[in-house]
Amino acid sequence: MPELPEVEVTRRGLLSDLPGRLVTAIRCGRLRLRAPLPAALLRTHIAGQRITTIDRRAKYLLFRMASGAVLVAHLGMTGKFGVMAADAPTHKHDHLVLVLDNGVEVRYNDSRRFGSIVVWPAARAAELEAEFSAREGIEPFGPQFTGRTLHRLAAGRSAPVKAFIMNSRLVAGIGNIYANEMLFAARIDPETPAGALTLRQWNRLVRAGVDILARAIEAGGSTVADFLSASGHPGYFQLQHSVYGRDGEPCRRCGRSVVRNVLGGRATYRCPRCQPAATADAPASHPVRRKKTTENS
Repeated sequence: MPELPEVEVTRRGLLSDLPGRLVTAIRCGRLRLRAPLPAALLRTHIAGQRITTIDRRAKYLLFRMASGAVLVAHLGMTGKFGVMAADAPTHKHDHLVLVLDNGVEVRYNDSRRFGSIVVWPAARAAELEAEFSAREGIEPFGPQFTGRTLHRLAAGRSAPVKAFIMNSRLVAGIGNIYANEMLFAARIDPETPAGALTLRQWNRLVRAGVDILARAIEAGGSTVADFLSASGHPGYFQLQHSVYGRDGEPCRRCGRSVVRNVLGGRATYRCPRCQPAATADAPASHPVRRKKTTENS
């Protein structure tokens, strides 16, 4: 599933072509996504409008129109936007097409159809955006993303720290890939109860998170399955992964084999030496039982 870096890479790719362009027509596919496409709203509030900019909130893209209307897109597991010539071959899973005034089309393709497209009409856009944003967590590149804030939010929580930072109502945009990478960089066991981490550890995790997410964006994101940018190029940050997807391979830091477990139904990777269950600055509050598995991530 595309995470914050992949969504941001998509946003930046679209920004080079879309702002200032007029949406002259819209085509909707017949297959539904997570919910049916809002075809009537798209034709009423997006067609005929000029795109001013594209923002990102968490894992969502917000296409802003000059009228004040907003097209909100979530990429789901396999969704991607592509910018191409109008005569480029179409595909079965091109679910939404924005025809622009310069002969270019923006196509949303989603083979597994877990993505979503929503329209906020201009008259209600501010109200709907405020409600939407209130449901999303702290942005990792925002001023609230500090060790002190996370330490306060985690107080008394027994959920594993990996689940905590992947909770979209607490922290926005961090999925399984980057949670694994952040915790490795911060030398924290993913199964440590969030409330047991010290302020020092939270500060370390925040620094690691900002650095990893920024480097992932610069590398074009991680193409683990089929992610492609708006220009059709894969990302390359997967070549820099320290633990994710590297079960049995030597740790890039210490050489010990990376191990894979399942935590909360998600593949979890860790170096037993670099991320011990009990550390000097945060002893584990109880022994952790780990189950080795070969299930898909």
